[in-house]
Amino acid sequence: MSIRIDSKICIGCGRCHDVCPGTLIKFDCDHRAYIKYPRDCWGCTSCVKECPVSAIRFYLGADIGGQGSMLHTEQEGEILRWIIEHPDGRTTEIQVNRKESNQY
Repeated sequence: MSIRIDSKICIGCGRCHDVCPGTLIKFDCDHRAYIKYPRDCWGCTSCVKECPVSAIRFYLGADIGGQGSMLHTEQEGEILRWIIEHPDGRTTEIQVNRKESNQY
């Protein structure tokens, strides 16, 4: 499992770095985030959820049924949209209300 960070989109806010439990996200000289060793990513998606500009994509490999799809999130108010981009160009979206997401 791994993430990909698009340095052209990254605004250098540092939120991904702050939430990464493995301290895997670093910054280049332009203060753009990158992950030096993607194979060490735990796949927790904390950074994906925190990125305010959707610069981070989570790779959904064949081993977990993703067949190479990429996942990112976008927030609209209290709604967190999980967007899966499939290799064939299709997209799938799941919407989660952040206020209700941890209720049992």
